[in-house]
Amino acid sequence: MKKEETEKEAPTQGRSPDQSVGKNKTVSFGLVPHITEKATFLGEKNAYVFKIEPEFNKIMIRQAVKKQYNVEPTKVRIINIPGKTVFIRRRRAQKAGYKKAVVYLKKGDKITI
Repeated sequence: MKKEETEKEAPTQGRSPDQSVGKNKTVSFGLVPHITEKATFLGEKNAYVFKIEPEFNKIMIRQAVKKQYNVEPTKVRIINIPGKTVFIRRRRAQKAGYKKAVVYLKKGDKITI
């Protein structure tokens, strides 16, 4: 067998080549708009809400918004939403918590979601 046939690339699991996994992860994914009634009202005041990955910080969020939407955020706030205890068929279960970010933009800048 030839050397090229024995060496195979690791699958990327549906990611594009510029998106890697690990410590040097790019921030182009993991930024999902969080659409609620309150988020809609904030959108009118140039503040947009996103559901983010747990390991994201303010710098990574700022870079992701800049890359995906081509706007420069003026301020980024992060909120950790804790998990909740729910009862399912008389049993106690734990819903997963999540992390969300509120991104503020300059007047005139808009994000279309």
